[in-house]
Amino acid sequence: MPTPRSERTEPPVQTVRPAPPAPTPDAANSRPSRTRWRVFVLLLGVVTLNYIDRGSVSVALPLITEDLHLSKEVTGFVLSAFFWTYALMQIPAGKLIDRFGPRRMAGGACVGWGFATALTAASTGVGSLLGYRLLLGAVEAPVMPAGGKLNAHWLPAKERGRGAVLMDGGAPLGSALGGIAISGLIAWTGSWRASFVVAGVVTVAVGAFALWYLRDTPREHPAVNAAEAAYVERAHAEEDAASPVADVRARLSAYLKYRSFWGMCLGWMGFNGVFYGVLTWGPLYLSETKGFDIKTIGWSTLVIFGSGFVGELLGGWLADRWQARGGRANTVLRTLMGVAGAAVVGGLLGVVLVPDALTAVLLLSVVLFFLRWAGLYWSLPSILGGRANAGVVGAAMNLSGNIAGIVTPIAVGFIVGGTGSYTWALLYFVGAGVLFTVSSLVIDYSRRLAA
Repeated sequence: MPTPRSERTEPPVQTVRPAPPAPTPDAANSRPSRTRWRVFVLLLGVVTLNYIDRGSVSVALPLITEDLHLSKEVTGFVLSAFFWTYALMQIPAGKLIDRFGPRRMAGGACVGWGFATALTAASTGVGSLLGYRLLLGAVEAPVMPAGGKLNAHWLPAKERGRGAVLMDGGAPLGSALGGIAISGLIAWTGSWRASFVVAGVVTVAVGAFALWYLRDTPREHPAVNAAEAAYVERAHAEEDAASPVADVRARLSAYLKYRSFWGMCLGWMGFNGVFYGVLTWGPLYLSETKGFDIKTIGWSTLVIFGSGFVGELLGGWLADRWQARGGRANTVLRTLMGVAGAAVVGGLLGVVLVPDALTAVLLLSVVLFFLRWAGLYWSLPSILGGRANAGVVGAAMNLSGNIAGIVTPIAVGFIVGGTGSYTWALLYFVGAGVLFTVSSLVIDYSRRLAA
């Protein structure tokens, strides 16, 4: 594996660029439409459903483990199985996104995982449950890298922080609503299986709508007027003119020599070590250590992950606002990530030390509030890789993060099964929080990497 080194030692690649295009008379005299934000609200909805569906097993886990007679160790493998294929398919999905465009990949993935969610209801044992989780992971793989590509194509640099967290905010929002939605469906239908069928049907419908509404670029969208298209295109031209590195298609291997690339990948791995740990094992932790029933788990999940959604939107707003007022990219993002990392580590240590159930929920809410500032990472594929490579760079980041998704549920299963306690599992999350913090502080957020 190549040894990462600082990008500052790389000689800049000088390119001759045309001047940014002047706006047309129609674009200059009209007010830009705001279709780009409707696109990202739709992505928020798609990612929200993504996390409702992938987290549905965790919410229903107390019932599933009883129904299918799963041990702690086997439960860890079931929770991890989704991430095996999800991680494996990241790089192929990223390459397909860069080649065929994010619209088809994002909308098609949503339809596919809706079917996979509904099929999970047919599980009769460990083997079939694992199989459906593997299928779910494979078909969900393109959605986040496709969102990163849409962020690069649809938004000026000064708006990408808000766009990134609006899209990625679907993760905590889906995790929050998933607790209420799945537990509510279980109560309504009297069956965890029926709840999965309903969730799958809704997801297929939303995926079909996304395929119809999304476009790869603003110029292709019928709801984008000339002023909005010119606004985005001029911002992109100015961004390219200011960069010494050409925005051309490159191999992923070209990025392996850069410290920022590895910082991005390892930081996302640390982030996911915490987030997926709480997402997959959090409901069972609250059930077994705090005595929560399925209804209380649903409301607690809403509070914990709802705090993450609010925190994520605030983090994106702070980043864009601070930079708009003249803050340097490195100062802004390293400060925000450093503050977030310190709060995450401190909050998790508090959960270890304080046994009270209400305090544990409040501390986990604080952890998620600051942890989700990491949604800003979804602006990094376009910052570091440019628009041409945002899909594959985002896929590499997500692949690294989902290695934590593979390892964490299994590791926690063996830790809890072997010790009979969640203490060391929580300390595992603390270590992941430290990795996120340190890695975030070594990224150079100010320049595109030469590929």
